[in-house]
Amino acid sequence: MAALKIANINWQSKLNKAAHHTSDYSSTEAILRRGQAFKITVNLQRGVQSGDNFTFIASTGPAPAESQQTKAIFNLSEEGASGWSATQEPSEPGCMNFTIFSPADAVIGRYKLKLQTVSGNKVSSTLLGQFVLLFNPWCPNDDVYMANEKERWEYVLNDSGIIFQGLEKHIQQEAWNYGQFEEDILDISLAILDRSLNHRQDPAADVSNRNSPTYVSRVISATVNSNDEKGVVEGKWNGKFRSGTNPLQWSGSVTILRKWHRGRYKPVRYGQCWVFAGVMCTVLRSLGIPTRVITNFNSAHDRNINLSIDEYIDISGKTLHLTEDSVWNFHVWNESWFIRRDLGSFYDGWQVLDATPQERSKGIYQCGPASTRAIKEGDVNLDYDSSFVFAAVNADYVTWIHYSKKIKERIYSDTRKIGKFISTKAVGTNDRVDVTANYKYPEGSLKERRVYKKALKLLGVRSTGKRAKNRRRSSVAWRQNMTPPAQKPSISGKLILDASPVIGQDILLTLALRNLISDFKTIKVKLSASAILYTRKPKAEILKLSRSIKLGSEEVKEISFKISYSQYKNSLTDDRKILVTALCETKQGPSLLVEKDIVLQDPLLTIKVLGPAVVHKAVNVQVTFTNPLSEVVTDCVLRAEGSGLLKEQLRINVARMAPMETSTVQFEIIPYKSGTRQLQVDLVCIHFSDIKGFVMLDVAPAP
Repeated sequence: MAALKIANINWQSKLNKAAHHTSDYSSTEAILRRGQAFKITVNLQRGVQSGDNFTFIASTGPAPAESQQTKAIFNLSEEGASGWSATQEPSEPGCMNFTIFSPADAVIGRYKLKLQTVSGNKVSSTLLGQFVLLFNPWCPNDDVYMANEKERWEYVLNDSGIIFQGLEKHIQQEAWNYGQFEEDILDISLAILDRSLNHRQDPAADVSNRNSPTYVSRVISATVNSNDEKGVVEGKWNGKFRSGTNPLQWSGSVTILRKWHRGRYKPVRYGQCWVFAGVMCTVLRSLGIPTRVITNFNSAHDRNINLSIDEYIDISGKTLHLTEDSVWNFHVWNESWFIRRDLGSFYDGWQVLDATPQERSKGIYQCGPASTRAIKEGDVNLDYDSSFVFAAVNADYVTWIHYSKKIKERIYSDTRKIGKFISTKAVGTNDRVDVTANYKYPEGSLKERRVYKKALKLLGVRSTGKRAKNRRRSSVAWRQNMTPPAQKPSISGKLILDASPVIGQDILLTLALRNLISDFKTIKVKLSASAILYTRKPKAEILKLSRSIKLGSEEVKEISFKISYSQYKNSLTDDRKILVTALCETKQGPSLLVEKDIVLQDPLLTIKVLGPAVVHKAVNVQVTFTNPLSEVVTDCVLRAEGSGLLKEQLRINVARMAPMETSTVQFEIIPYKSGTRQLQVDLVCIHFSDIKGFVMLDVAPAP
């Protein structure tokens, strides 16, 4: 009997991609989701004989094995032990139609599919082809199942978004191009898994574990940063960025991921928290895990996990670095949606993941997944890294004046400062949604304080802020020989901006002081200002001055002062942030510290699309921007990118701009995908930090 001969295979690409919600991937390869049927047609050179028996073999990874769920052998109309199965559908003569089912807990990744045929005493095996299997948020039995269709569209299918930055009182929108469906991005995401330490140590075991979103997301959190396994992005928070790209100049993940891949996996320089989060969101969405980007304002980096952040200032109000703890103006991480088989159903839902390399977890720089339910309930003993995230949103903030090694004065303890306005992009719009209630109970409530005390107990931290002896030594040993907290100051104060601070202009401020008691007071005020990073680390002192002010009974007085452009222009960091402090001292009673974080605003950049946007039809875009400085600037570059609009980042040189000059640049885009698209524009110049803008376009399908 002649062996079955196959002419060709039809992977029913259009039909399967529509059914599996994978039509957006820019790939000719079959891209499918687990737990869902797909169809293939086998065209034959000779017909099927009545005695022919068919067996399918699906395999993935370097050493496929049934025992590790990386190989499945299944016959027609029989569900195999692996959960894979196949049925034959009616067909025309000369071809066979098969429907193949993968289980909802199948390993994700690139598979080979073989058809083994037994015709009489002859056995033949034919490679039908390859396909990529992804997580499936549309499948109720998948660990990443998400019931709401609008949420699935936002957290899996939306290829652009908003990352919130700035200050708690000045929250800014920054556009980000996730681009998870762009050419090569899925392949690069799979390559990231294959570059992990886990894969290098035991490839077969690593691939076998890729059925779990808990496992896959944790591996991605480690491999997006370059610290342990030469992953995608190298972080840098200090110094110049001459040997790479300033983190503020990235507008999306696609350029970064392609640069890493094309550069033979050399880490891309440089990233900071929003870059790590943007890249991780792209990778996880491309693999089918619903993911969003989260911003935590006043985010604690609690190195010793004792739930107390101690800030030290000297007698002039200048910040001292006597501890490794810090409070960042904002910190960006990710949340992914899946169930926690390792913890129990109470902890299902949003899981925190953080690829920014801050602290080691089990020996390498990775963070999460930490259940937001665990964080809210103070279950800081649960995997993974819930204690670190709990501290980021819940630590107490304590301010001390450092007089000498033995004399320190606690002047302030704030239980509400940390973890404010925890934000993410709304479903279906670019609005900000506050998700703080997912992380903690209302500040100051009885429930919130109970949870905090529960966390202290689980961490072995005494109420003094010291760790128990069997724990890691805490930097809060500084509290030895400290005076106990005094009564509240008898004066209050506030720093007020007289006008919105714009780069290139003077900053006008007023310090308003109020005497809270009937006694006459003389107050010595020490004002200082420093250029800071968004991590609140001071980089350069800008201003230092002293004033003396007399306050009568319950009197209010104001001190006006300015920080001139000439004072800050050479010190300002790319973060455009300035910390102003006023240390107010009286002869009797405790001192008062007043602080204000300032972020200088960019001049306006406007983007106009000059006509209707239609797939495969050119349309012009006009960008208008202004040199904010009273000096000539040269060698600026206008950059534009956007998934579905530009296949590669566009760069246009802007040779020279006169002082305060307004310029217009026009360029052409040819959209290649329909739907709502985001176009990002970024003016890069060595004389000032980036000026960014974005516009949303509704692209019509080709007629």
